Amino acid sequence: MKRSELIEQLQTNEQWDLIVIGGGATGLGTAVDAASRGFKTLLLEAYDFAKGTSSRSTKLVHGGVRYLAQGNVSLVYEALHERGRLQRNAPHLVKPLSFVVPGYKWWNLPWYGTGLVLYSLMAGKLGFGISKPISKKEALRLAPTLEPDGLLGGVTYYDGQFDDTRLALALMRTIQDKGGVAINYMRVTEMTKANGKVDGVVAQDTIGSQEFRLRAKAVINATGVFVDQVRQMDEPGASKLISPSQGIHFVLDKSFLPGDHAIMIPKTDDGRVLFAVPWHNRVILGTTDTPVKEVKLEPRPLHEEIEYLLSHAARYLSKAPTPADVLSVYTGLRPLMKGEAGSSTASLSREHTLLVSPSGLITITGGKWTTYRKMGEVTVDKAIEVGGLSKVACVTQEMPVHGWSKEPQAEPFAVYGSDAAALKELLAEQPGWEKPLHANLPYLAGEVAWAARYEQARTVEDFLARRTRALLLDARASQEMAPKVAELLAAELGFDEAWQTEQVQLYRELAAGYLLQPDKAEAKTAPVTAG
Repeated sequence: MKRSELIEQLQTNEQWDLIVIGGGATGLGTAVDAASRGFKTLLLEAYDFAKGTSSRSTKLVHGGVRYLAQGNVSLVYEALHERGRLQRNAPHLVKPLSFVVPGYKWWNLPWYGTGLVLYSLMAGKLGFGISKPISKKEALRLAPTLEPDGLLGGVTYYDGQFDDTRLALALMRTIQDKGGVAINYMRVTEMTKANGKVDGVVAQDTIGSQEFRLRAKAVINATGVFVDQVRQMDEPGASKLISPSQGIHFVLDKSFLPGDHAIMIPKTDDGRVLFAVPWHNRVILGTTDTPVKEVKLEPRPLHEEIEYLLSHAARYLSKAPTPADVLSVYTGLRPLMKGEAGSSTASLSREHTLLVSPSGLITITGGKWTTYRKMGEVTVDKAIEVGGLSKVACVTQEMPVHGWSKEPQAEPFAVYGSDAAALKELLAEQPGWEKPLHANLPYLAGEVAWAARYEQARTVEDFLARRTRALLLDARASQEMAPKVAELLAAELGFDEAWQTEQVQLYRELAAGYLLQPDKAEAKTAPVTAG
């Protein structure tokens, strides 16, 4: 759908049933739930879909082994069942993944083995496979770069893997499929009220500069780490809910973990789990858990986090990465609920929180990608109550998301699912559109046109960071791709050469922050201007 058509719907709809603020996992899931129940639904995203936390995950759909060790059985049970539903509803984006848990002490194997069998059984019919003990020889066969010295054996278990922003885009398109509207670069600047109750928002189009006063029966704040800022629009001086924490990940060459199996270290020095995970022919190593005071749109890795990951990689991998081996380092913020003074962020709750302000603003925060659907369900249930909407049952438990397909496609078409055939037709429109944009990455020139036409890509960053994963898979290569992407995007959207030059410069500055180098420039978000 063209942006002009989306804007027209904002102009012509007198009142929405629900307005959802925030285009990350939670906001998208909430809007999908609402639209699929038949409610007139509008989602507004200030930047781009999954621009923040939702594009910076460990790329796992999981129950949370660590939470089981902490005794949070109900959280793990819910997440395991949501994991299974997600794999059924988006098989083109979610796949089972086998993990090796190495044992270096005699008690590791029975302890891990018992817990992981329980973890497997808790998933019931929605499980991916049963955990089992393995020998040292088998552990090294499955994960050849595990440190062999002191290795006694291991345990295998299963979880899920996905591409976070591709799922976000599939949810955005599902909203449209169900008759809702989801639009990026539309910043909410104010809450409107009648008789002390929230009855809508004021939104600013950061592309066309137009302002919209939008009315709704219920307004939902699903802005992740930014929920406190939105709550204070409604209630100045409202107490803060969030205690933000950040985690970083390295992206490495496939040689650091050959094969199809991941590695999980159950407990590191700071009490977190360490993962080495194969993903898009690369390896993701993470993560850290560092409390931060300031919430930023583009958080950056801290020196101590970089040293932490390098030292732990050297401890558990026979092929230890150096800074020069890191293809990209990305940083995400977690919207953790505030705990008691002095508690570490590693111990704070990963469960979601739902609350309603005295004026009726509904806020949903916390949780994780795996449970996004359930969070959307409970939020819409609450919105029905707050907004006086018709009681309609949730239908998303068994509802396929856009692109649903069980027929696997070859790269780079796999993440498009059932859209792959239409994309292949589009590639034939122009000579050269079927050619790769860079020798080190699988992405094709025509995918830029697809992203602009069907996925609301409006900047070079949108395409290289989220419509494709070039920024994460190889930050330097993505910088080299930027001029061609800008040229193709400008042709689709009607932007001029000055726009292209500005976009390339801004993108290269941003991508520099994903490289391990001594003097990383503070990244900027590429502005969007009318062409």
